[in-house]
Amino acid sequence: MAGRLRQSLLLAALLATISAGSTAGDIAVTGNNKVRVEVYYESLCPYSSRFVVNQLAIAFKEGLLDGAEVSLVPYGNAEVGTFGAMSCQHGYEECLLNTVEACAIDAWPDVKVHFGFIYCIEDLVVKNRHREWESCFQKQGLDQRRISKCYKSGQGLRLVLKYGRQTAQLVPPHKFVPWVVVDGKPLGNDYRNFESYICKAYQGNPPKACQTLGHPPVIEQVVDTDSSVGSNSGYVEPDCAEDGGRRR
Repeated sequence: MAGRLRQSLLLAALLATISAGSTAGDIAVTGNNKVRVEVYYESLCPYSSRFVVNQLAIAFKEGLLDGAEVSLVPYGNAEVGTFGAMSCQHGYEECLLNTVEACAIDAWPDVKVHFGFIYCIEDLVVKNRHREWESCFQKQGLDQRRISKCYKSGQGLRLVLKYGRQTAQLVPPHKFVPWVVVDGKPLGNDYRNFESYICKAYQGNPPKACQTLGHPPVIEQVVDTDSSVGSNSGYVEPDCAEDGGRRR
């Protein structure tokens, strides 16, 4: 009981920090000079959910993303059949949650608002409680009706298909999720070091959080288009691969 209470308090504190913003660093990046960070993922991939909960949320909390333009793309390895039917790598529930998260991005364009909601869902995924996703509306103080109307109508499908087209246009194509791209450069298997690439890409003074990361890697060539292994990576991650098992 005490352990669950501590975990709930930590979650509440993290969500409050994300919603309120951070003052962790003095960032000189504004307007068009913002670092572009794109995260291609799927809602029920355990590697995607752990990346969102254990890394991306911390980067928000520490202020490392205050000078970044973060785009979340919830599609991953989904497929659309000949007659328009969609199938997802982890089954129908993943298609539903991809659509819900796409609707949240559309309903609340402020990244700190929709990320707080998505974080809440992905935290439940990590805990194997994703069927409780509707509890995130109350936890985040958000209007459930806007999302329900979206995912139950054709709007939700249109949003997901838009993200599918965006995913299909990746060069080189993604080979697993999460697939992280920083300023147009895919990180491949080195995605867990995404903070260092962001710090390297900042123009002007990077946030203070970058000082604790050590020397950022060189990112001129981060992906081998044949093997999709980052140049700073000596291993291949067993993530949710594009050609992995698929539940229909």
